[in-house]
Amino acid sequence: MSGLASRASALLAGIDVSENRPRRVGRLSSYDGLMLEATGFGQPIGAGARVIAADGHAARAEVVGFRGDRTLLMALDGEAAHAHGSRVEPDHGGGMADVGPALLGRVVDALGNPLDGKGPIATAEHWPLAGRPGNPLDRDRVTESFDIGVRAVNAMLTAGIGQRIAIIAGSGVGKSVLMGQMIAGADADVIVVGLVGERSREVSDFLATKLNGEVRDRSVVVAVPADHAPLLRLRAAMRATAIAEYFRARGLRVLLLLDSLTRVAHAQREIGLSLGEPPTVKGYPPSALGLIPRLVERAGACAKSGGSITALYTVLADGDDTDDPIVDATRAIVDGHIILSRSLGEQGVYPAIDIGKSLSRVMPDIVDSEHLAAAAAMRRLWSAYEENRDLILMGAYAAGSDPAIDAAIVRRPEVLDFLRQSPGERIGFDEARGVLIENFGS
Repeated sequence: MSGLASRASALLAGIDVSENRPRRVGRLSSYDGLMLEATGFGQPIGAGARVIAADGHAARAEVVGFRGDRTLLMALDGEAAHAHGSRVEPDHGGGMADVGPALLGRVVDALGNPLDGKGPIATAEHWPLAGRPGNPLDRDRVTESFDIGVRAVNAMLTAGIGQRIAIIAGSGVGKSVLMGQMIAGADADVIVVGLVGERSREVSDFLATKLNGEVRDRSVVVAVPADHAPLLRLRAAMRATAIAEYFRARGLRVLLLLDSLTRVAHAQREIGLSLGEPPTVKGYPPSALGLIPRLVERAGACAKSGGSITALYTVLADGDDTDDPIVDATRAIVDGHIILSRSLGEQGVYPAIDIGKSLSRVMPDIVDSEHLAAAAAMRRLWSAYEENRDLILMGAYAAGSDPAIDAAIVRRPEVLDFLRQSPGERIGFDEARGVLIENFGS
């Protein structure tokens, strides 16, 4: 018996018990179409879960809160045949994004699954969806210009490497077209695009018209249409940002485009209201407004790696209201904003950039005094015309009353021609600066 016992002890000693620990499995107790409640599932917020439906299908979910001794989960998949008492299992891969150079040229969904029909993506590295905690002193200053390929932006709203910019406009004013111009003209090593909450048709159109040719080979697209679950829309924005952070950590210059930040906030609003958060301004719970700085602050230049994320966020101004809570919260946290004017679009001026209301907060740090003076002169012409627009159009202004207004009226066509640029045209920073100084410099 002693020999048998010693052999059994030897066998048991070779077993790694840590790899065979029992998993904490819960049971589904409630389901209202958006929120699931499980008992006996003690996982932290943000943890992934698999809900085994009545038909045997495993639907993915994420822990979003607690109610008493019950765990609240939100589904990541579509409608599933859930039944009372369904098994709820942990899914430990839920909080990480698969990253790597193999993502370049690919299109994925919010869960990292390929959408382009090119087969599996061979990624061997992981990055937290929520990002890694950072030291604010590791964030580098914005001191170098970023060539965006759009004359009005390069000259009047000069972007910097590591800057965060909001493109604010109502529906149908040209946000996506301007983004396409910036993608084609941007001087970036990697382009990461997050298409969140858009129409499915617009996703295909964006890939076919704005990410074709050489640009596609150095880009990564995360796409989640509007009909997907709110948690998936939120995860798409987080995954796109996580992918951009990974390439920044490798010392690359990354351009991150998120279309649109408003849809991400709407998704967080649905989640927050489902959890019982009180609605505040215009029905937005605190978590929806708090999400914006958490997402935007992840972009920027890194002093340690030498890489950078220059980020563009489109913001939908509902009803052309530029004082909308989402617009206001975004404008307060970004380093610059570009406001598109419906009035200019109706005049056939594209991109319809209202340079009087738009601003680049880093421009004084990255351009020379001659460039800055020419931009200020053009702004004065723009402001003088806009402030007296009604008087001019009604014919109530008498020529010769004010030299500044007279100059603004005479040079108005020249100013609008400077803003105009066809979608397929690329105008570099040096060319835009030269034209601005030649036409509007002292």
